[in-house]
Amino acid sequence: MQKYVSAFIEYLDYEKGLSLNTQAAYRRDLTKFSNYLQKSAGLTDPIGVGKQQVMGFLTAQVDEGAAYSTVARSLSSIKTFYKFLVLEDYVLNNPTSDLETPKIKRKLPEILTIEEVDKLMQQPRITLPLGLRDRAMLELMYGTGVRVSELLSLQIEDVNTTAGFMRCLGKGRKERIIPVNQTSVDWIIRYLARARNSLVKNHLERTLFVNANGRAMSRQGFFKILAGYVEKMEINKEVTPHTLRHSFATHLLENGADLRAVQEMLGHADISTTQIYTHLTRSRLMEVYQLYHPRA
Repeated sequence: MQKYVSAFIEYLDYEKGLSLNTQAAYRRDLTKFSNYLQKSAGLTDPIGVGKQQVMGFLTAQVDEGAAYSTVARSLSSIKTFYKFLVLEDYVLNNPTSDLETPKIKRKLPEILTIEEVDKLMQQPRITLPLGLRDRAMLELMYGTGVRVSELLSLQIEDVNTTAGFMRCLGKGRKERIIPVNQTSVDWIIRYLARARNSLVKNHLERTLFVNANGRAMSRQGFFKILAGYVEKMEINKEVTPHTLRHSFATHLLENGADLRAVQEMLGHADISTTQIYTHLTRSRLMEVYQLYHPRA
């Protein structure tokens, strides 16, 4: 099975241009599927797999307590895998062809209030180079709604502080241009002028936000930095880099932004992905109504 999975991952990389994180997610799902097939049916390649084995794997995941969103993602991975196998003539029949992905009720994402965003921005010690870097990163992430992987892959030349826009490579290596607010621009300028040069060891390094060793920062590094600041805030919310992205989109829509414009800035291929934020703003409106209306 492994050689087929490896060929599939190469296809996702070179033909589809999917990110390394997405490729890793497909590989994890298919490795679990492969292990199940070997243990339950003694199958070591995809040729003898039928609908019954696929359904058995999904049922086993549910029995083990997996969330329905996880099961749906697993089925999506297997379906894409078998489409590839049929396309490349590795198999003749697709056992997933008439299997439908279960409809998952999306959980509304956690967001920060505007006051909480302000409090988060006050946490870094901007008198220190690393603190100034962190403030610039947080301002840019909330100011543009970029994913953490997009933020950390930015090069110095990707941000035009004069014109106020940013070039970003998103999922599938698709390029998009995002407006950058003046607050974010001001912090980036301060970071470049007063902090970055003291962090960078190699003058050829072009990554915008570097770690304490002067090299490109890892996702884990950013998660750790953010978690430290959230802990200091003492708020009862689970805050991840995506929380800033959710907050960016929700606050824009709450203040009258066009849904299509928000979709473009977030880099969503399908507007249905962006529409979850309209549900979030409606929930917030109901919350305000219940809190403040005298007859609620």
